[in-house]
Amino acid sequence: MKKRVRNLCVILLVLSMLFALAGCGSAGSSNNGEDKDQNTSVGASQNADAGTVAESTEQPEVQPSDTGTGDSNTLVVYFSRTGEQYTVGVIDEGNTAIVAKMIADQTGADLFEVLPVDDYYPMTYDELTEVAKQEQNDNARPAYAGEVPDLSQYDTIFIGAPVWWGDWPMIMYTFFENNADALAGKTLIPFSTHEGSGLSGFDTKLSSACPDSTVLDGLAIRGNDAQNAQDDVRAEVEDWISGLGL
Repeated sequence: MKKRVRNLCVILLVLSMLFALAGCGSAGSSNNGEDKDQNTSVGASQNADAGTVAESTEQPEVQPSDTGTGDSNTLVVYFSRTGEQYTVGVIDEGNTAIVAKMIADQTGADLFEVLPVDDYYPMTYDELTEVAKQEQNDNARPAYAGEVPDLSQYDTIFIGAPVWWGDWPMIMYTFFENNADALAGKTLIPFSTHEGSGLSGFDTKLSSACPDSTVLDGLAIRGNDAQNAQDDVRAEVEDWISGLGL
């Protein structure tokens, strides 16, 4: 009898040890799986962040904005910049682009954006002013991308840009000179965006660059207003266009 009890105790002890070992193995398996999942999540997060950085620093392919349909006899040509702007901050849509689109909306004009082939222009304001000044000192003629619409179909062409050091950006002189023959005989109307320099002689400089064209009175809009007082700017654009007698 005692022998039987002893054997039973041994069996129970063995079973208890087996259950204990099984429990430890299960707990170890669960912890390993959790660590693996956490490591995978961290890796995914790092990859996602790297992808975001790559996306934000990658230069987009230059695509000129050309909404020409051939149905209008009026064209709006403009050069505009995003990034950090004086008194405005960082902007997603350029001041001149905003005004250009208002003009197109009110006149039914087609749009053509002058975009640099090599967009080396900095996004920070101070650095941009340095590059703009250097271009002016060098009398540079930066190349622009894409093919200009057939200018023969247009009688009136609005031309706009931000004021850079009291003058048109040098890339606009590239446009004037490359299309001098096609602009001859057209009615050209300048407009600018600025923060205190007004039209800055855009009209007289356009007349000098395109002497065989007729240049009408221009419009100057503060960049801050283009961003933050668009209803007022739209009304100003409307009054200006009405006064041109087109």
